Amino acid sequence: MKGKILFIVLSLLFVLQNTFAQKVDYSVVSVPEETGIDFLQVSTANDYVCMPIVKRKGANINWATNQVLDISPDGINLAYLSWRNNTSNIFIKALDKQGSSVQRTNRAAVMDFSYSPDGKFICFSERRGKTTQIFQTSADKGYVCRQITSGNNDYSPVYSPDMSQIVFARQEAKSIGIWSYNIKNNFLSSYMSGMNPCYTKEGNNIICARTNNEGRSEIWRVNYEKGTEECIVSDLERSFASPRISPNGKWILLVGSSKIVTDKFTYSNTDIYAVRIDGTELTQLTYHAADDLSPAWSKDGKYIYFVSQRGSKDATANIWRMTFNQF
Repeated sequence: MKGKILFIVLSLLFVLQNTFAQKVDYSVVSVPEETGIDFLQVSTANDYVCMPIVKRKGANINWATNQVLDISPDGINLAYLSWRNNTSNIFIKALDKQGSSVQRTNRAAVMDFSYSPDGKFICFSERRGKTTQIFQTSADKGYVCRQITSGNNDYSPVYSPDMSQIVFARQEAKSIGIWSYNIKNNFLSSYMSGMNPCYTKEGNNIICARTNNEGRSEIWRVNYEKGTEECIVSDLERSFASPRISPNGKWILLVGSSKIVTDKFTYSNTDIYAVRIDGTELTQLTYHAADDLSPAWSKDGKYIYFVSQRGSKDATANIWRMTFNQF
């Protein structure tokens, strides 16, 4: 992939169905390269699942890296973004029940979100005019929100393990940087360059995505206490983003670019990858022609939830669960 991974405004961000007239077949649930992995569709068409847009131009592929689903820390609930009544909001459904979802936010244009480590709060970004702002709300009651940032393009918020900070990506004129917000004293700090921040299990390192000089996105580990930085995933042909740390702290989930090559055409794609926390054993997990995006771990690390159009002949986005056999 050439060019930066895009943070795309709401009017272009979400895709519900009939996305593109593709040359590839979305209707199958899995492909031979995915043998040994069990797939289960978790949502239905009535959930109106939002999906980050993927843009293709020639051999280039760009995708919005915003996180549109998450699992509650207790493993009971699935939270996801849904497009209803011309608004995007967070909805929550119980993973062990077949039933309707409960609306968690009452906003106009929620972009992405994540649970707090104790499961009591959700932080999210919302597009408001020409800016995107960070908010915090209760994970289980009321619509009251606490505004965290204003006047900028801020997204991808996540809590620190001790819940003292919310870190997020800020889109500036020609760069993307990671900032932190101190929940107790409201102090804002600029940390480092990058996007899609997430904390390692011990909490003293941040894993993030950065775009290199060739336009490909890489995965970096930054110890913000010592000031050391290390590129742990880089490839001459592929880009990687959206890192998510496994519950045991040993693996990182990624979204990466890939190519499907046939006798008639070459098709750029997005798939789910896993890599060990030190950057070794990079493994492509999905190979479907559909776009697989926004991965999240189950509480026990045995499953991966993600958004995809797989299994739908008309390219309707749904939430899927797959087994992770390397845990």
